[in-house]
Amino acid sequence: MALFELPLQNDTSRKIIHLDMDAFYASIEMRDNPQLRSKALVIARDPRTTGGKGVVTTANYVARRYGVHSAMPANEALHLVPRSKLVFKTPDFPKYKAVSAQIHALFHQVTDLIEPVAFDEAYLDVTGNKMFPSTIALALWLQDQISQATQLTSSIGISYNKFIAKQASDYNKPVGRTLVLPEQALLFLDRLPIKQFRGVGKKTLPKLTDLGVTDGKSLRALSQDDLLRMFGKMGFVLYQHARGVDNRPVAVRTAKSIGKERTYGTPLTDAEAVQTQLHNLAGMVVTSLNQKAMHGKTVVLKVRDVDFITQTKRLTQDHYFEGEQAIFDAAWQLWGSVAMSNLAIRLLGITVTGLDPKQYENLDLPL
Repeated sequence: MALFELPLQNDTSRKIIHLDMDAFYASIEMRDNPQLRSKALVIARDPRTTGGKGVVTTANYVARRYGVHSAMPANEALHLVPRSKLVFKTPDFPKYKAVSAQIHALFHQVTDLIEPVAFDEAYLDVTGNKMFPSTIALALWLQDQISQATQLTSSIGISYNKFIAKQASDYNKPVGRTLVLPEQALLFLDRLPIKQFRGVGKKTLPKLTDLGVTDGKSLRALSQDDLLRMFGKMGFVLYQHARGVDNRPVAVRTAKSIGKERTYGTPLTDAEAVQTQLHNLAGMVVTSLNQKAMHGKTVVLKVRDVDFITQTKRLTQDHYFEGEQAIFDAAWQLWGSVAMSNLAIRLLGITVTGLDPKQYENLDLPL
């Protein structure tokens, strides 16, 4: 043991949920095509058409039973799964993003303290949530509402910090619900295989295994000094996690810009058509801004023609653009500065940047 170890402070006052959708991309594809449910579905481009290139984005639970997992070379799935069972599906990220937006809208009904990790998972600080005094009731409500809205399942971990909540959501997938109270934390972590600890990767795992570390309990037996010497800063993180300590806040990420764009199969060939589409885009941007209670002082117009020549123009003003008409007017003004030798527009986009939250102190009020 080291003679001196940095003392740890453990904040057990919070209520943190980690929600993780079950095989998200694959589940969406099976929802939309139920015939895929009995297949080993791998979300990746078929390596037989790409010269063996590509990696697995995710796989359904049938494919996982054969050993297929995320980040695996797609070509390996060909050797693990019988051809009669195996189905490759090219990822459809716009579709997945749209479903993710539905789920995040439900999160915002519960709390504004949300840290998205990916399309399919997020941390929620529900200590002072908008709905239920019971965190368990809140978790059940979230799972039920997500199921009703998307016909998809999710797994939830509940604890007093992000690390344990994440470990808990992984513990009993799919459709899992795991609660770890402060007094249960060490017992829960002691039993976890070391390879399942967040932060223990391909480089760290062999070193820990060589030291006889097989689970959380044996990790906790290592001194702070030993872990710092072997793993640097990551060693201190492991030292904390083995003791159930993770005081990181749920980090709310503020969007830097909000925009919408559309690609047209039939090019726009006259100013009236462009005007109509800019009105539509301005309306969609305003909807997104209102959902996030944001506004900005810069409008950016993006234009691409059939020759794939792209131009961007921006307009910044001292006060915030408020409402669809103001954003459209700015975009239409910018359109007047676009130089096109051939009016055949393949893509239009409007983005608002320089965002700030809509708060009383920065609202433009008529005097």
